[in-house]
Amino acid sequence: MATIRKTPSPTWKAVIRKRGWPPVIKTFRTKRDAQDWARRTEDEMVRGVYIDRASSERMLLKSALKRYAAEVIPTKRPSTARREKPASDNLNAVLGHYSLAALSPDIVAGYRDRRLSEGLSASTVRLELALLSQLFTVAIKEWRIGLVYNPVANIRKPAPHRGRDRRLGAEEEKRLLPACDKHSNPMLGQIVRVALHTGMRAGEIHTLRRGQINLFKRVVTLTETKNGSTRTVPLSHAAVAVLQTALANPVRPIETDLVFFGEPGRDGQRRPYEFRPAWHRMLASLGIKGLRFHDLRHEAVSRLVEAGLGDQEVAAISGHKSMQMLRRYTHLRAEDLVHRLDQLGVR
Repeated sequence: MATIRKTPSPTWKAVIRKRGWPPVIKTFRTKRDAQDWARRTEDEMVRGVYIDRASSERMLLKSALKRYAAEVIPTKRPSTARREKPASDNLNAVLGHYSLAALSPDIVAGYRDRRLSEGLSASTVRLELALLSQLFTVAIKEWRIGLVYNPVANIRKPAPHRGRDRRLGAEEEKRLLPACDKHSNPMLGQIVRVALHTGMRAGEIHTLRRGQINLFKRVVTLTETKNGSTRTVPLSHAAVAVLQTALANPVRPIETDLVFFGEPGRDGQRRPYEFRPAWHRMLASLGIKGLRFHDLRHEAVSRLVEAGLGDQEVAAISGHKSMQMLRRYTHLRAEDLVHRLDQLGVR
């Protein structure tokens, strides 16, 4: 049975001591509230579904985000950690004063709508909601904080944007590649060509090291990928030629194993070549608009499909986990499909 007694405050304190359960104490402004809570809590204990919500009512989201940043984010890839930092700051600015128990689906949905009305893209809002959802999952499963459910799981997520269909045009390629090759740093042209010949992501090329390349077997082994799985990328003859030139760079410092290396920082550490500023300047100087470096990956994957490789073969090269995601990255030109129909003898 629960014990209800008045405190000097004056408030009403309910104390439940039930065999098999730790003592539970909670204070209320009225005796009726204390009695209702005690009756409901004892009933949940009898049914074996009671959850002590005290810790979730005390912990504010800003405190949970701080703990998440200290315990969870360091276990993630640096690129993921960099993306989650601004997402965490945005969540903290708007919802940080709420306790975890108070964050209901309607409050989270209101946050979603507010962020979208501010002009944020659907993908940005989805990233913030994904971070909040993972925080609740960790809090429930690992921190054992008294939460009944994950409120983010019960709201509608913003629809993902339509996949990009930008491809590198033939005339654009004729101007872009020679211009990159003539850049003051020859690594710019080499990086662009590697992206087109292999379909590797910018980050994978950026951090590529000599030990990952086997020119005899014509493969590159990627150990740090976006989805966390090791991937072996086969190399065409054109890709081998580019990497041979890159590996034979006569000005390569002895102390670095990076294929595309930059200048030492203030701390004396040599990091990968930051090619994006030069890439953006090159596009601007050539008047090429709407092209992103990641579109070169789209182009490479589309060319593999147009060359006749099957979905499974292309996925093995590109590293896509699902056929649905692979199709988002594959954009076939109708005129190329016409030639393919002729080759197959389709009438």
